[in-house]
This record gives sequence, structure tokens and C-alpha cells, in this order.
Amino acid sequence: MKVKLGFKIMGKLLKHSLRLKNVFFLSCLFSLSVLSFDNAFAQSALETSLSGLPVLNVMNSDGEAGTTYSLSLQILALMTALTVLPSLVLGMTSFTRVIIVLSILRQAMGTQQTPPNQVLIAIALFLTFFIMAPTFETLYDDAISPYLDGEMTADVALSDGTNVMKRFLVQNTRITDLNMFSDMVGISNYDSPEAVPLSVLLPAFITSELKTAFQIGFLLFLPFLVIDMVIASILMSLGMMMLSPMLVAMPFKLLLFVLVDGWSMTVGSLVATYSIGG
Repeated sequence: MKVKLGFKIMGKLLKHSLRLKNVFFLSCLFSLSVLSFDNAFAQSALETSLSGLPVLNVMNSDGEAGTTYSLSLQILALMTALTVLPSLVLGMTSFTRVIIVLSILRQAMGTQQTPPNQVLIAIALFLTFFIMAPTFETLYDDAISPYLDGEMTADVALSDGTNVMKRFLVQNTRITDLNMFSDMVGISNYDSPEAVPLSVLLPAFITSELKTAFQIGFLLFLPFLVIDMVIASILMSLGMMMLSPMLVAMPFKLLLFVLVDGWSMTVGSLVATYSIGG
């Protein structure tokens, strides 16, 4: 009897698993549409959804109703937001420029995996939080806090928060890149930074970040390249062609980097390239 019950449960699971994608998609659309309505309506909708959506029903062996498994809309909306969060961190903050510069610096020093990737990502995240702190404070004061206090509806809070981020993005985007993407959509002039659509501003910002990051990385690479060339010339003149120039040059690179306080100079220069006023 237990074996038959197990097979029946597995059959039900396979049958309902085909519908899970449709349920997840419709639930995402519903959770996103809730955010665009009035705050009171959204609150009441969320309260009614605390019981969750019936996703899976398992029947007993005698055909009677069994266990019902549900998925809360709040958990579903939270998980959906977590999937979008990495893209927002990469594309709408200073993280891209910082991590590229640090990666090029590590390659120029020839230290292979030192610092490791986890350390570089941690440094990039901390610097990103420092650079974005004024913008995040303004975002909290102008949009998040009034919405949580019930003084502002969800759509107004979303609009104000988007305008705060737009001001940061416009301040740190090259005019040439912004004009390039604006010309592609046939729009030449904008009255204010808030008038720039995100469909134009986001690709312009990420393109500007890549260009600036590679320019900074090139300037950091030059002194280490000179050391490599000097060490290679010395080894060639001494007839030590079998000795790797990179192996000999690495201690001198580290010594030079430490003597000039390279980490402080690199981090300070990166922060100084941003206009961090909220």
C-alpha cells in the first residue's frame, strides 16, 4: 500500500510540475502589477495572499483530498527581486568600473590569483557602497522612507526613486555615449536628467564605465610594463634567456607598488573619478 501511494504521489508531482512554470510566470506578473496600484489596494492584496497560492495537491490512495502545498506571493516577489538584484548592482552602480580596474591591476602586477577573486569582489563591493552611499541616502529619504510610512503611493515612490538614480547615472556618463544612444532612438535634447529614459541611460552608462575602466587600467599597466621590459633587457644582456623575466620582475613590481602606497593611490583615484553628490 505504501509503494502504491508513493507511485501515485510521484505521478501527481510529475503531472503538476508541467504547470509550475506557468504558475510562476503568472504569479510574477501579478506581483509586479500589485506594485503599480494604490498602496491601500496593494496592502490588502498582500494580506489576502498570505495564505499563498495552491501550487500542488497530493491525493490520498482512497481518492480523498490530501495535502495542499502553497507558495506565498510575498516569497515569490522577493525571490524574483533577488534574481534581478545582481544585474542592478552590476549595471547601475560603480561596481563595473572598480572590478575591471582591480582585475587589470592584478594582471599587470603578475601575481596570478593574488588577491583572489573573492577578495577583489569584496573590495569592489565595499568601494561601491562607499561611492553610492550619498545616492542611497537620498533614495531612502525621498522614496523608500515616505513609502514605508504610508505618505507616498508605490507608483510615486518608484518614480521618485528612479529619478534619484537617473541623476547619479547622468552625472557619471560621458556626453558622447549619451548622445550616441540618444541619436539611435531619434531624441536629441532632454530638459533634465530625469527626462532621460532608462532605455537610453543604462546602455550609455555601462558603455561609459567600460571605457573609463580600460583607460584607468592602461595607465596602471604602463609602469609595470616598463619594469618588465627593463628586467627582460637585463636578462638578455646577461645571457639568462632561460630565466623567466616575469618571475624576476614580480618582486620589483611588488616593491614599487608598496613603496608608492599603490593600494591607497588606486582606491583614492577610483573614488575621485565619480561625482558622488546625492
